[in-house]
Amino acid sequence: MDKPELLNTLRHYNAHQFSADLMSGIIVGIVALPLAIAFGIASGVSPEKGIVTAIVAGFIISLLGGTKVQIGGPTGAFIVIIYGIVNNPEYGLAGLTVATIMAGVILVILGLCRLGAVIKFIPYPIIVGFTAGIALTIFTTQMGDILGLTQQATDAAGNVTTIPLKTPGDFIGKWMCYADHISTFSLANFIVAVSSLLIIVVLPRLLRKVPVANRIPGSLSGIVIMTVAVLIVRQQFGIDDIDTIGDRFQIQASLPAMDVPAVTWEMVKKLMPVAFTIAILGAIESLLSAAVADGVIGDHHNSNSELIAQGVANMVTPLFGGIPATGAIARTMTNINNGGRTPVAGIIHAVVLLAILLVLMPYARFIPMATLAAVLVIVSYNMSGWRSVRGLLKNPKSDVAILCVTFALTVIFDLTIAIEVGLVIAAVAFVKRVMETTEISVVRDELDNNEEVRVRWHQEQLVVPHGTEVYEINGPYFFGIANKFEDIVSNLAGPRPKIRIIRMRQITFIDSTGIHNLQNLIEMSRQNGIRVILSGVNDKVRDILLKNKFDELLGIEYICPNINVALKKAEEAMAE
Repeated sequence: MDKPELLNTLRHYNAHQFSADLMSGIIVGIVALPLAIAFGIASGVSPEKGIVTAIVAGFIISLLGGTKVQIGGPTGAFIVIIYGIVNNPEYGLAGLTVATIMAGVILVILGLCRLGAVIKFIPYPIIVGFTAGIALTIFTTQMGDILGLTQQATDAAGNVTTIPLKTPGDFIGKWMCYADHISTFSLANFIVAVSSLLIIVVLPRLLRKVPVANRIPGSLSGIVIMTVAVLIVRQQFGIDDIDTIGDRFQIQASLPAMDVPAVTWEMVKKLMPVAFTIAILGAIESLLSAAVADGVIGDHHNSNSELIAQGVANMVTPLFGGIPATGAIARTMTNINNGGRTPVAGIIHAVVLLAILLVLMPYARFIPMATLAAVLVIVSYNMSGWRSVRGLLKNPKSDVAILCVTFALTVIFDLTIAIEVGLVIAAVAFVKRVMETTEISVVRDELDNNEEVRVRWHQEQLVVPHGTEVYEINGPYFFGIANKFEDIVSNLAGPRPKIRIIRMRQITFIDSTGIHNLQNLIEMSRQNGIRVILSGVNDKVRDILLKNKFDELLGIEYICPNINVALKKAEEAMAE
């Protein structure tokens, strides 16, 4: 197995690089704090679970990963999946823990089987489609906190109380719920949300040329400023209808003890589709982040080691109450931009978050929920990739169809269905494109002399003997082309030939359907008194044909290396 990148970089590590990694790790840790809290709450779990995930997963991914600068932790892509599991009475937090561990096992297996490169073959329209769908879903989930919507609830004693609005899990149901409770709109919460958005967007631009201050992330500035502002408003003006984290969660300022969940076979079977989705999504996002980082720092990551690290992180993190984690593009780019060039920066980022969890978490209870919602609105906007969507809409219709279907299924149903259906449509589109580019031609009189001819004849054209037809297939001979070729042969007008030569010089691959159809064609031709000769069979295809006993079906002498030999055999057969 390949070594983690940390071991490779430590060979030439020095004090200068440590200084750069230290500064970058501190900054990235500060940047990761509001995101970890926001992702944890948006996923339906407590805020410290998001920070625990960033600490444990971030440490393991940097320790074992195959990239120099990757920063791991919770990301927005998992919010929809996690929320659906946690709020499902059949699964809950225990189901989330088991599903995440299962996803970790899948990722480790992918890495050990060296399948890191295979993940890269998932079509780009699918990635853009489900990413945009997740972005819209995250935006939708935050509307309740931005508008400050509430609902009435009755406790066990029969008392009616006002609680934050609880919405259904589906996209359409959420908007219908918002419409039903719009009368509970809170102007104070809305002002906090809008003010937070303005600070997050505008303040970094104003501080762009100010040393040190320009490194402070807008999300952190928004949280600090609005938290202080809300505290002042509460104390000075007695306005207490602005929801904060402390109003909804009991915050634990320590790392939780390890807890191994009880696992049953029934639970494993039910959670397998969800675990597979978490694993695939984590693999795609982490390797995409690593590829982007490679382009910036001029390096090349080890995708298999990265998958193993992601898998181990997702197997260990849930034992401490964490949620699924993967490589985070925004935090990775922050690491690069601040001088981080080795996994040491990622380890320092995890240590910084641990220190914050142990020391500063009690103060997190004062953070307004509307401010965290604003942070996630910015995250959803950055995730949406609307420029990529706009560019893809100009591409072939098949790509547009894949994009739209994946996006719609992600929003209306769930990510598991979206990825499955998107891959099926992409596979069908790929087969269709290959079929369109593969040519099948029929020749009855003369052939062009070309590079395949090894025995030069004196004439410029190769004459096809009377009663002989030559079929040429230009492209792979797989199930789509095999059926197309069979239709062409059966529907060909004119008298039946005595000899059929099939030129296979351009066939680099033949699958089981192609073999089966070719066998059927030979059998059908034999029943009609027609001899079949194969020409230009390369060594790879020839071995496959011999394993399927085509030498017995045709005769080894009728599997010819080139068209000259095939035409010679056709003349001899006609003479017989």
